[in-house]
Amino acid sequence: PEQVAGDLLNPGSYLSYWASAADRKGYSGVVTYTKQAPLSIDEELPDPRWRGEGRLVSLELKDFLLINVYFPNSQKDQERLAYKLGFYQACLDYALKLRQLKPVIFGGDFNVAHRPVDIAGARENELLPGILPEERACLDKYLEAGVIDSFRHIHGPEAVAYTWWSLRSHARSQNTGWRVDYFLVSSELKEAIKDAW
Repeated sequence: PEQVAGDLLNPGSYLSYWASAADRKGYSGVVTYTKQAPLSIDEELPDPRWRGEGRLVSLELKDFLLINVYFPNSQKDQERLAYKLGFYQACLDYALKLRQLKPVIFGGDFNVAHRPVDIAGARENELLPGILPEERACLDKYLEAGVIDSFRHIHGPEAVAYTWWSLRSHARSQNTGWRVDYFLVSSELKEAIKDAW
């Protein structure tokens, strides 16, 4: 929060809950804004192997648990792939435990384009970090555990929409992007999904 000023730091009637990278300021972090005071707050995963990078804020609200998460990037030479895959599993285990209490909503940057439709030029990019088969399989595990990709639920399996564009080569103006940001919703909340964009 000390790196942010103005409305992002104090957005009026919202409460804010932050998790920041302890050792590498600005490297990673998440913030969740809410008008409802949470019943409980977690700012990290329970296992110390996955702590310190400010990648998760979990709020227990009246009817559900909201997990705001920023998954690690596996890096250009896949140097952090094992860490990323471990984080995926630890986060899923955490969510399944929480789901025994209440439905769960995951929102955030999952750092993976799940299906070929989620990345422009999927065939030529299939060996890039962020679309590797083992990364995409992690997201499969989440869906198999009973959560719904809210965007796909509303727009169908063939809808093309991206949430990230490289700053190089005018990717945004050409709409050659990746869909790496998701809201995954416990299946018991399916009827509550009104839109996703």
